[in-house]
Amino acid sequence: MNQAAPVPKENQGQPVVRIDGRLKVTGQASYPADIATANVAYGALATSSIARGKVSKLHTDDARAVPGVLDIITYGDMDQTDTPKFGNTGASSIAPLHDKTIFHDGQIIALVVAETFEAAEEASMLIRADYEDEPPSASFDSKGVKVEPAAGKSPMLQEDVKAGDFDAAYASAAVKIDQKYSTPTQHHNPIELFSTTAMWQGDQLTVHEPSQNVTGWKIELARQLKVDPGNVRIVSPYVGGAFGSKGPMTARTAIVAIAARRVGRPVRCVVSRMQAFNTQTYRAETRHRIRIGASKDGRITAFGHEGWEVTSRPDPYVVGGTSATGRMYNYGSVLTHVSVVHADRNTPGYMRSPPETPYVYALENAMDEMAVALGMDPVEFRRINEPEKEPIGGKPFSSRSLVKCYDQAAEAFGWSKRDAAVGSMRDGDWLVGMGCATAIYPTASAPCAARVRLTADGQVRVQCGSHEIGTGVRTIAGQMAAERLGIGMDKISVEMGDSALPPAPVSGGSISTASVCSAVLKACDAVRAKLFAAAVAGDGPLAGSGNAKLEMEQEKIVASGGKSAKLSDVFKAMQIGAIEEYAEFAPKGSTPEALKKLYAGQAEFHGGDQDKDSVKYAFGAEFVEVRVNSYTREIRVPRVVGAFAAGRIMNTRTARSQLMGGMIWGIGQALHEATEIDRRNARYVNRDLQDYLVPVNADIKQVDVILVPEVDLDVNPAGVKGLGELGNVGTAAAVASAVYHATGKRIRDLPIRIDDLIS
Repeated sequence: MNQAAPVPKENQGQPVVRIDGRLKVTGQASYPADIATANVAYGALATSSIARGKVSKLHTDDARAVPGVLDIITYGDMDQTDTPKFGNTGASSIAPLHDKTIFHDGQIIALVVAETFEAAEEASMLIRADYEDEPPSASFDSKGVKVEPAAGKSPMLQEDVKAGDFDAAYASAAVKIDQKYSTPTQHHNPIELFSTTAMWQGDQLTVHEPSQNVTGWKIELARQLKVDPGNVRIVSPYVGGAFGSKGPMTARTAIVAIAARRVGRPVRCVVSRMQAFNTQTYRAETRHRIRIGASKDGRITAFGHEGWEVTSRPDPYVVGGTSATGRMYNYGSVLTHVSVVHADRNTPGYMRSPPETPYVYALENAMDEMAVALGMDPVEFRRINEPEKEPIGGKPFSSRSLVKCYDQAAEAFGWSKRDAAVGSMRDGDWLVGMGCATAIYPTASAPCAARVRLTADGQVRVQCGSHEIGTGVRTIAGQMAAERLGIGMDKISVEMGDSALPPAPVSGGSISTASVCSAVLKACDAVRAKLFAAAVAGDGPLAGSGNAKLEMEQEKIVASGGKSAKLSDVFKAMQIGAIEEYAEFAPKGSTPEALKKLYAGQAEFHGGDQDKDSVKYAFGAEFVEVRVNSYTREIRVPRVVGAFAAGRIMNTRTARSQLMGGMIWGIGQALHEATEIDRRNARYVNRDLQDYLVPVNADIKQVDVILVPEVDLDVNPAGVKGLGELGNVGTAAAVASAVYHATGKRIRDLPIRIDDLIS
């Protein structure tokens, strides 16, 4: 064991090496745009140069004259298809080639198909459009935006949560704060570019595209193309960066599929990084107003959280993080309200911990401000407001180990050495600051199916239409099968990322491990039941052991009395060479239609704050040290410590990797990431990795992850709480608090830049 592979504690699995790790680091893993395709043609997008208006005429003659151009798909060519739908499967209802209305800058106006990528790209740049343009509304405060209440517009936010009489409690509070915070637009920049490769064989369509939801995409693409879903296959064996960006399907997929059908050969379209800013989803820009009232002993009596979010004109995308912030502490009274601001922008979408990252940033920044106003230690302030039950509905938490996380992280970080006085800690020219924040993420799972096959020679094959997006779920699914069937990992193979496999929900919302492992567990238990029955039968190798407790280990069935039988002997007695079981898992509380919805690409999520019996969350505590140069105001983050409790940890290696990556992302959110917007033209300015800042190796020093043992049998059969999105929730707030502790400057608007600290 080493730092990368933490020693398992109670209820934690072994740090098994990723079963696909060698393929990835040696370049043998096939990503969708890498898959060899015979006779492929190449597509390139042409996009609008205005953000609002209408295309009055499209000029394509110069483009068609480029040698090698095969076809141009544009207005009228998609008329026989249905328009996209906005929702969990569809990124937006904007149908770029169905309607000449321009809803945002960079909207698709054509797809050029050519013999070579270079010809397609050259031709796409020669397409010109005449527009009837209108002044666009770029963001908050822009003339012409439409503001409306968010509650009920999206499943992400059914209602504005509230409890008690906030107005009275806040008015009478001895100590109170009323502050505003904001987070910027942030764009996905995965190393693997977005791409679509479509090919037809008769009426059978196969699409290779990086996806987090092959089952849902299959159904949605079939609907748009008006074909039988059984004739559509989506393949995405590996994904090179996703975190929400490849969850909903964009309009591009159907356009490329139509192009492939028209030219009669496969078409591959790889979107440029600059075009991806406008044709894919992104994290919505948000604003917040937080009001907290407390007694002088630090007990919160009133909590108010108002949020505003930018979305597109037609789509009511809602983040809605007040469901989590309103349940974080023992508030006494709660009042929340979220509004969406419709502007001339492309539709936002999910980005790692979509609601919690911006909303908890505002809450935890405010918690630090309130601790300062009270003259209390920020950790102690959170400790005395630790709830026995959640404050909105009074339901218990299925488990809540937040205080344990704070205790262990604070000790490892050395919080007791912190001098509370602002600007009091120095190291030469550097001002030293320390901050902390809570991480929270709802624990959910969804219906999922899996197939498990065990052969007489001990080989196991696991199949599930989930996705390996870097989280390690392929390895973890194999571990679950290995554990239940008593087989070594070297004999386990796992197939994922194909809509031809048993359906799975979207790989998002930190539900994959819980959902997939629960289905694999159920399939393995069905295999075990058949083997056990055969082993103890009258002519079985363990005849007479019917009352003994049976287990599987080291390719044997072992009875509690000590007798054992090799798997091969049990199979021989059964006179078969393999057992294959197909299992369907549905979480507690699922509707009668839950499994039917799974096959229709509309999986139900259950858990979080939606269950009737308890509220289910994973928690963490994060501590950050920053150093701010007293002359240049350069900011450095030399140390981050996070402690996290997430139920059963299936693999300590992959869990640590996910949580560490989340905290690194949190540093980027605090100090680097922001999409700059030209407010005059509603246009993104820094649309490349030169100007869109993200952390690099030189920015990251020591990042320590503590896995806090926790047992929660209420969340799902596997006892797993998702953690892929937990790690980056509190980091930015902890950085902001540390910057204040070092400098006395309270920066409430992300990202924190040198400019903010100079004055």
